[in-house]
Amino acid sequence: MNLMCPARLIVLPPAYRGSLTGERIARVYAGPGAEEPAGLLAENLGVQLVGLPSGPGDEVLREIADQHRGETVAVIAPTLDLPIALPAGRVVIEHDGDGWSILPSANEVTLAAYEQAADRFRESIPRDPNGPLLELLDLAGDRLRPGATVLELGSGTGRDAVELEERGYRVRRTDAAWSFVEMMRADGFEADQLNALVDDFGGPYDVVFADAVFLHFDPDQLAVVLRKAREAAGLLAFTTREGDGDEWSNRYLDLPRHFTMWQEEPLRQLLTDTGWTVLHLERHQSRVGGWFYVLATA
Repeated sequence: MNLMCPARLIVLPPAYRGSLTGERIARVYAGPGAEEPAGLLAENLGVQLVGLPSGPGDEVLREIADQHRGETVAVIAPTLDLPIALPAGRVVIEHDGDGWSILPSANEVTLAAYEQAADRFRESIPRDPNGPLLELLDLAGDRLRPGATVLELGSGTGRDAVELEERGYRVRRTDAAWSFVEMMRADGFEADQLNALVDDFGGPYDVVFADAVFLHFDPDQLAVVLRKAREAAGLLAFTTREGDGDEWSNRYLDLPRHFTMWQEEPLRQLLTDTGWTVLHLERHQSRVGGWFYVLATA
């Protein structure tokens, strides 16, 4: 056992009947009500089956992680209160002594959902562009004139880009999901693959536009994206979810996507910390809850 390495925990759903082929499992842990599937898994793997220790979920998993540094274990625990929000199904988490992380990351899982279900996503969203966000651009006044250049992050189906161009702006369509890039190209538009977390934005542009994109970034990731946007443009228009904490959801796509919600003051503070001044902030309601609509200047 390597005590310097993180423990790797494969968290499985109660009905799991797979074999974990290719994994070197040191032990299988079973929570109450999961003894039968966990026992079958342990038997197939030829490893010991152990009941979960009692206590709060975070403490239980930390205890397991401390015992299995540098090893991989399987956990089937339908009632365990986990310390981080996880998607449904098989999930791999690691604990390195400082905190938990999901493998692959929440953002990578979300991006994979869009890669697999771009057509389903197009069918699930309104065909019309996001009017209230587009109208925020009108409030920029002389800062944004016809002919201005727009970097659109997460163009998706391209519905907002069409309206932006009809308003006289020159739009660079981008998306981190290649499936959406192909979709926009098939519709006759130029589009580039751009992952806002790791790729250079290019520019300069007059405005960075991001409709329902920032909600997929945790606070640290969003800070990175906001700083990159600040270097690329003098204006920023975006939407993100209002609420508390974060969540995994399979709605509409039947695939897991991760969402981060915001309260107004922390969102304003993050914008200030990354060099932005809020010009306008509005609240709107949708079928999934509240949203912030923001126009900011550098």
